[in-house]
Amino acid sequence: MKTSATLLILCLFHFCFAMVQELDHHAGKDNGSEIHKIEPSCACAGDMTGSQENFCPFAVILGELEAKLRNTEKQLEDLRGEVRGNQVAFGASTGISANFGPFNTGFTLAYKNVYISTGMYTPTTGKLGKSVKGVYYFSLSGRNPSTKPMGLRPMNSGVQIVTVYNHPAEHCYKTSTSGMTLQLEGGDQVYMRLIWIFDHLKKHSTFIGHLLFPL
Repeated sequence: MKTSATLLILCLFHFCFAMVQELDHHAGKDNGSEIHKIEPSCACAGDMTGSQENFCPFAVILGELEAKLRNTEKQLEDLRGEVRGNQVAFGASTGISANFGPFNTGFTLAYKNVYISTGMYTPTTGKLGKSVKGVYYFSLSGRNPSTKPMGLRPMNSGVQIVTVYNHPAEHCYKTSTSGMTLQLEGGDQVYMRLIWIFDHLKKHSTFIGHLLFPL
C-alpha cells in the first residue's frame, strides 16, 4: 500500500510538472523572453516566475493527496488489527486411549490434543476463555464401546447447552455427534462436562469451535 501511494504521488508530480512546462511554453510564445514580476498566488512562495506560479497549486494538491493516502493506510492497518483480533477458532481431541469415567459429579474434560487454537482454548483447564461477544459454532463427538455408556454435556458458564449420550450396545462401538450455534457474551466460558467416554489413537472424540461473526 505504501509503495502504491508513493508511485501515485510520483506520477502526479511528473504529470503536474509536464503541465507546468507546457504552460510556460505557451506563455513564452505570447510574451517573448520577458519575465514579469507577479504577486504571490499562494502561501508556498514569495516572488515567483510564471512556472512557479503555475506549479504552486499543484504542490498544494499533491500535499493534500499524500495526507489522504496516509490516513487511508492508517485506517486499513486498524481494520487489519480488528480482523486479527476476531479470528477465534480451536479444534482438539481427547488424547485418551481407554475408557474414561464414569463421573457423577461435574468433571471438566480437558482435550489434550490441540490442533489449532487462536488463544481461545486452554488444554490445561479444558475451557474456552476470553471469548469476544459474538455468534459461535461448536461441534462435539464421543465414542463408547459395547459395555459402557458415553455421555457429554457442553456447558456455557455453568449452564448446560446440549447433551450427547449413548447407551451400551452389544458387540459394537458407537459414535455420536452434536453441534450448536450459540451467542456468547464477552468473557463467557465454554467447556465439556464428562459422564463417560472412550477414545484411542484413531481420535474419535473431538471438540471444535469457532467465531462466526462478532457482535
